[in-house]
Amino acid sequence: MSNRLYIPTLHLAKYRFDQDIVKVIPEHMSRQYKVIALSRMGTTLTVAMADPLNIFALDDLRVVTGCDVDIVLSPEEEIERAIQTQYSAAPKGMEEILKDDQTLAPGAEKGDVELLRDEELELSSALKESEKPTIVKLVDLMLTEALTKRASDIHIEPEIDGLRVRYRIDGALHEVIRIPKRNQNAIIARLKIISNLNITENRVPLDGRFKVRFEGKEVDFRVSSLPTTFGQKFVLRLLDKGNLSIGLDKLGFSEQPMRIFKEAVTKPFGMILVTGPTGSGKSTTLYSVLNQLNTVERNIVTIEDPVEYQLEGITQIAVRADIGLTFASALRSVLRQSPDVIMVGEIRDSETADIAIKASLTGQLFLSTLHTNDSLTSVTRLVDMGVEPFLVASSLVMVCAQRLCRRICPKCKKVIEVNADYLKGIGFPLDEKVVFYKADGCKYCGNTGFYGRIAILEAILIDDRLREMIMRRQSLDDIKKYALDTLGMKLLRDDAFLKVKNGMTTIDEALRITTEE
Repeated sequence: MSNRLYIPTLHLAKYRFDQDIVKVIPEHMSRQYKVIALSRMGTTLTVAMADPLNIFALDDLRVVTGCDVDIVLSPEEEIERAIQTQYSAAPKGMEEILKDDQTLAPGAEKGDVELLRDEELELSSALKESEKPTIVKLVDLMLTEALTKRASDIHIEPEIDGLRVRYRIDGALHEVIRIPKRNQNAIIARLKIISNLNITENRVPLDGRFKVRFEGKEVDFRVSSLPTTFGQKFVLRLLDKGNLSIGLDKLGFSEQPMRIFKEAVTKPFGMILVTGPTGSGKSTTLYSVLNQLNTVERNIVTIEDPVEYQLEGITQIAVRADIGLTFASALRSVLRQSPDVIMVGEIRDSETADIAIKASLTGQLFLSTLHTNDSLTSVTRLVDMGVEPFLVASSLVMVCAQRLCRRICPKCKKVIEVNADYLKGIGFPLDEKVVFYKADGCKYCGNTGFYGRIAILEAILIDDRLREMIMRRQSLDDIKKYALDTLGMKLLRDDAFLKVKNGMTTIDEALRITTEE
């Protein structure tokens, strides 16, 4: 289209928008015509459009803006993402706070430090407490907004001209607000105070945590700071304990992998491995298992880096490599404490792998995670770490791979037709009639088209034949073929396609999270 119409193209991902220019086009018109303003020179307004042949849109834009309209071409999804980011760039409360006080002090008052030393902060009344200093109100609002919007992380990033705040919602980052540079030190000081961090230390990474009560429930925040060129970057991870007590049944697993998982956790000893990239929900799954196993009769110990969720009735150890408390040394000590169930946050090296394997053979149920692309690769990864194949074969009970798939928004999803040849090309089973959905985005889902996430699981129980194949060092392809043909293992993509069949997600999302298959 660009070649035929002699219209240049522009990718918007790294384009720096000017809020004053963007707001020249009203939000409702921008969303209706899939158009966003880029720049203005005199009476000429340059806009990015997905459909430059829409003459009604061009006429309306000329009338509303009073400018001649110049067009560049951009993909529709990039325009929608830019509209979402720019028009909802900041909750009104934050913008108003910044406008109200243009001369904010670079630090917090002494009275606030006393208040913040308390373990809990009350967020629900943050808006009413007008007597609080402006910075305190701004940070409280930032936390409240993140909780309201179901964010999993808050990124606070210093840049050359200000402080950028982004929320990670359903796995994707969304820019929320840009705070003036003069407020940077005050915001960072406030975050350090509530996280019990050293306010004067700016040169090295720091870790802290704090707890808030929001709408009657407690939420932990894990805080990590990193020194960067323009100041300290903070990432706050929201850890909602409510997600852990729901048990395995409510995690959204399909029937077949769910049955395998339940059978594995009833074993008295052995190793259960959950694999997947960072942020795929491995820890949440393991914590849910621990909650289910957490009874008075069991001694459960976890070794983590760092401790994410604090669980009652479970002994939790935070790794500290700087003083020699590594996964391996902690695990050795734990084995002398008569544990029944051990969870290690991650098997990172051969020493930890070796001790873990031997622990699982001596009567403990051992849970851990590995960074591999699929479930069976974890077998070869352990052997590559130097663990003898016969030990791997004897200790493993179950291996599984996990991903998080975005759930389609129930409010704005609509039925679409998908070409049969395309489905055949991607290997989608055509044995029954399937209704496919797509979501355009609405107020309920923040115009993303998705609301929440569900787990995709690939699980396999290790049987005697598989153990024999591992001991004989047979190739991964042979092991996988046996698992698929004889044991009926369902791959990640099979489980993702099942979620599509059930109307839980889109075909594009299923392909996005299982690309390595």
